[in-house]
Amino acid sequence: MHIFVTDMTAVRPKKELGQHFLRDESIARAIVDALTRKGQVLEVGPGMGVLTRFLVADSSLQFKAVELDPESVEYLRSHFPELSGSLLQADFLQLPLEKVFQGSFAVIGNFPYNISSQIFFKILDYRDAVPEVVGMLQKEVAERLASPAGPKAYGILSVLLQMWYDIEYLFTVEPGSFLPPPKVRSAVIRLRRNQRTEAGCDEALFKKIVKATFNLRRKTIRNSLRAASLPCPESHYLDMRPEQLSVEDFIALTLLVEKQL
Repeated sequence: MHIFVTDMTAVRPKKELGQHFLRDESIARAIVDALTRKGQVLEVGPGMGVLTRFLVADSSLQFKAVELDPESVEYLRSHFPELSGSLLQADFLQLPLEKVFQGSFAVIGNFPYNISSQIFFKILDYRDAVPEVVGMLQKEVAERLASPAGPKAYGILSVLLQMWYDIEYLFTVEPGSFLPPPKVRSAVIRLRRNQRTEAGCDEALFKKIVKATFNLRRKTIRNSLRAASLPCPESHYLDMRPEQLSVEDFIALTLLVEKQL
């Protein structure tokens, strides 16, 4: 393990913000190297700048960072003067991203565990502006997002994200690489925008069906649709469970339901 010499006690990790500061230089470099897209890049939750130091050193990037914690913001401003004008003190989940960058931009970060799913839901809202995401999050969540249809890990966010992104599970990170060490293992994933330009069905209905079926994932699709007051079209899907359906299957099911509404 290559530990940063930076004083890791300079900023107090805050449990309420889900902060666990990465302190392994080799992992930080690997995360930044996993970002294949150049140009505009937004880092979410830089904390003490473990990733930031590599990002600001890359002249091919037009870099900005968003950090909620005032203590971290003060630390970053004092240690990275080159961030002047590029560091936003704000809540990423509340931030209008179209005001941060014009055009497309990549997202990178060591995402706080307590809001990682919310971060990806927000990225979905900006999917046409965000062609690539590289993020570290809790291992179980990373496995869920990258899971193909079939395993128990496959769920709502798996389907919604995989509709628009190709997702790769890159590598696992052990608790000892952080301060304080989390109680769980972490993982780094990469999302790349796929070629899909439209949902191919009523997108609101698609989301409703995905959520309704996974919220009752032990039941068959037929029972889940009935519970959601949706029609049950004649289909082999009705006797299946949601984790058995791929994104394309959910699109096909949505089209069948749509015809009966």
